[in-house]
Amino acid sequence: MTNVSNHDYCLILAGGVGSRLWPVSRESKPKQFLDLLGMGRTLLQMTYDRISSFIPKENIFISTNVQYLDLVYEQLPEVDDYHILEEPIRRGSLASVVWGMVFIRHVDAMASVLVTPCDQMIIGEDVFRREMLNGLAYVEHHDELIVVGVKPSRPETGYGYIQKGDEVRGSCSVYKLKTFTEKPALDFARLFVEEGDFLWNTGLHIFRAELFLQQIYRLLPEYQIAIPRLMADAESNDVKLAPEVFMMLPRLSLDRGVLERSSNVCVLESTFGWSDLGTWGALHDDGEQDANGNVLVDTEADLYDCTDNTVRLPQGVRLVAKGLHDYVIVQEGDTMLVCPRADVVKLSREYKLKQNRD
Repeated sequence: MTNVSNHDYCLILAGGVGSRLWPVSRESKPKQFLDLLGMGRTLLQMTYDRISSFIPKENIFISTNVQYLDLVYEQLPEVDDYHILEEPIRRGSLASVVWGMVFIRHVDAMASVLVTPCDQMIIGEDVFRREMLNGLAYVEHHDELIVVGVKPSRPETGYGYIQKGDEVRGSCSVYKLKTFTEKPALDFARLFVEEGDFLWNTGLHIFRAELFLQQIYRLLPEYQIAIPRLMADAESNDVKLAPEVFMMLPRLSLDRGVLERSSNVCVLESTFGWSDLGTWGALHDDGEQDANGNVLVDTEADLYDCTDNTVRLPQGVRLVAKGLHDYVIVQEGDTMLVCPRADVVKLSREYKLKQNRD
């Protein structure tokens, strides 16, 4: 295994709202703070456990919205206040990463950073550790921004796809980025899987903090004022709460801000098992299924003539059902959702719009 460098860092992104997993994931307590997989650990805790197995804890920082500070403190009591970066308002993942890189660069000007969401399922953690360390070692000596991809197992329309170009000479599974497509239509997703050179975009990124900030400064005019001000604030006050200029940044994703603009992006093709736990459909497709394709997430159920359902109910509640096919049955608190899997996102959106009107 590649040795850990003193300059290896990680930024865990933990500020999202997880709206597509309603009603279990809600703005007051989104999915990263829930035990979605029935493993006895929340997604945030599982991510921290995974990363701290190969990156020193003093080099791990967590970015979150101020609304969720108490949840982070509660779930990760071993993390001190200095390592939790606070955002006063949601401005998208790019702004979160820029502030994280400014802060980490202030700590270590030579830092190489793994940026990870905390709403993923990783299978094969030994492989994950080895490949992430290889990526960190690569960017230490190359002026490239890495996005991590995995081979698709199905024509998924809810994921982004990255097309790999030529392999970088002398590297191990590192390729130039050819194209990036965000959540394609089903026909295109099928074509991408058939082509063989398209990978799922995991949302994992690896780069030197200094190079990343240089790239963003060059590519995005809005950041040419913001980055020096963020740096000055970090240098003078050593603050964790993002300064006022953060609130004026454009709302952009990291992918949109970097993958579609920079010519210094490479793809690390990885072989660990991966799923983005963003929807009930993804949880079903990548969860542990019984002989009839049903996924029971830490739930007691007696199912008769039922296939391909996803069920997540509170402890002490048992489901008895007959004749259900491709349904989602989930409950949180006083709200239960029962809906065909294909209609969950649409129904959730319509229900919340109705609640807002009422």
